[in-house]
Formats: sequence, structure tokens, C-alpha cells
Amino acid sequence: MKLSAKHLLGIKHLTPGDIQLILSTAAQFKEVLQRPVKKVPSLRDITIVNLFYENSTRTRISFELAEKRLSADVLNFTASASSAAKGETLLDTVNNILSMKVDMVVMRHSASGAPHFLAQHIPAAIINAGDGINEHPTQALLDAFSMQEKFGKLEGLKVAIIGDIMHSRVALSNMYLLRKMGAEVTVVGPPTLIPPYLAEALDVRVEYNLVRALKWCDVANVLRIQLERQNQPLFSSLREYNLAYGIKQSTLQRLDKEIVIMHPGPINRGVELDSDVADGPHSIILQQVENGVAVRMAALYLLAGREVEG
Repeated sequence: MKLSAKHLLGIKHLTPGDIQLILSTAAQFKEVLQRPVKKVPSLRDITIVNLFYENSTRTRISFELAEKRLSADVLNFTASASSAAKGETLLDTVNNILSMKVDMVVMRHSASGAPHFLAQHIPAAIINAGDGINEHPTQALLDAFSMQEKFGKLEGLKVAIIGDIMHSRVALSNMYLLRKMGAEVTVVGPPTLIPPYLAEALDVRVEYNLVRALKWCDVANVLRIQLERQNQPLFSSLREYNLAYGIKQSTLQRLDKEIVIMHPGPINRGVELDSDVADGPHSIILQQVENGVAVRMAALYLLAGREVEG
């Protein structure tokens, strides 16, 4: 079996079959990562450049580790330490890199649509590692993999996505994926952080009351408040946000069931999650980080044109 897409630009462009293929391939790679020797020669002949125009810790390390586990040759590019800082255009930068015979580009950029632009102009396979406030497909895939691992399914699962919905590429990719795979989705947050068109456009529920959402859901996927993307105040203060939408241990204890807590990181502790929740028994945040390597190995492997039996 092969992916129907040449690039991984967003969940919006994937079929449910593509998503399931990536998740099932990731399960096989997670088994590989439990072995004493974690490296496999699957992409020994492939050269991959990590093209990061925006700061990143988890995503970049996760991709680099996935690439090295697959035995690919890896080049790391940071815009602030390159000719891009001297005014070189994106296309010139990539064409220069491609002249070095690069097969795949993993790209993070602050401009929405930048990976799509590249995909139209260069022959290499492109993986979107986050573009502006548009999408972050591998984060949604690792979130889905973590949920499927925990519950054994995605279909029928009730997922609340809580926080800064308006500025979150993670939220958009998660909504696309979960709805395609048959999960129910409710977005939760202040009205100023939830776009008004969302419910109808993406077939999700909108809820402004945190406790009601927590009572409804099986999974609470909590998002970081992205102050760097907000060009005007959208709520009174971080303290007020924490009082209304921060998840506390006392809130979870009042529920008549157990729910799973997720977060893509980095966490603003004491804002969207209290520390005892982030580090508590409900949380699978560290499992998400671990699963990220296996999911990115799967995406790289499949986009390199490798086939999976099945």
C-alpha cells in the first residue's frame, strides 16, 4: 500500500485511507524503537533537509531523530543562521539546496501556505512541519496515534480541543483528522479565540463552558495560548484565562469519569494546565512526544515512495 499524496502538506489533503496507513505504519516503527538496536536502513539512499524558518524544539528534534533512525542523510537549515537572513528568497534557498541532490524537505514557516508554494515549484517531496496558523499535520497524526493507542479506536471518540483555537495550526489539523476518522469534536475557549465560521465549516461543536465540555469528552486536547500570534488583547489576563479555562486537578476530581489529558507542547504551566494535571495520571503528554518519532518515521518512509504490505 502507498500514500495517495506525493507531499504531506496538511490533513485536509489526505484520505481516511492515507491516515490509517500512516498510523498503522507508525505502529510498526514504534515496535522497532523498542528494540536494543533502533536504527533501520529503510532510507539509507535518501537525503532530507530540515528547513526551519521558525523556532522549534520538539518538532525539529523529533524529525531529526526519525530521519536518523531510518538511516537517511540529514541536513539542518536554520533561517537566522543562513543567507535567508541576508534577504535570499525562499525559492532561491530551496533551489540551492536541491542542487545538492536533496530528496525531501521538512519545512516549518511562519507564513501559511509556504510548503504548498514550494510543492508547486520543486520536485522534492515536502512535509509541512507547521505553516503559520494553517496546519501542522504530523502533530495531528501523532495525537491521533496516541488516542488510538489509548482507546483502541478513533471512531466515536469524543474529543474536546481547548484553548486558542483561532491561532492554532494544531487545532485545525486535529479537527480535519478527527472528523475524517469518525470522532466527535467540540472546540472550547473564550468567544474571542474561536472563529465564528468554525462549527459549520468543519462540522464541530462550539462550547464556551469548560466544565460542560470536560463532562462530555473522553479526551481533552489542551492548546497553548499563543500570545506571539495575537496582535491585540483577546482576553483580560492570563490569570483570568486560567480561572475560566485552565484545567486543575480539583476540576478533574469533580467529574464522574476519568478523561485523558493531551497537550502538543510547549505547556504554559499555570495557564492552560496546572502542573499536577500535566504530570498527573490522566496525562499522556510524554507518550505523545514518544509517539511523535514513530509517526514521523512512518510519514518519511511512505513519502519516500516505500510500500507497506497489507
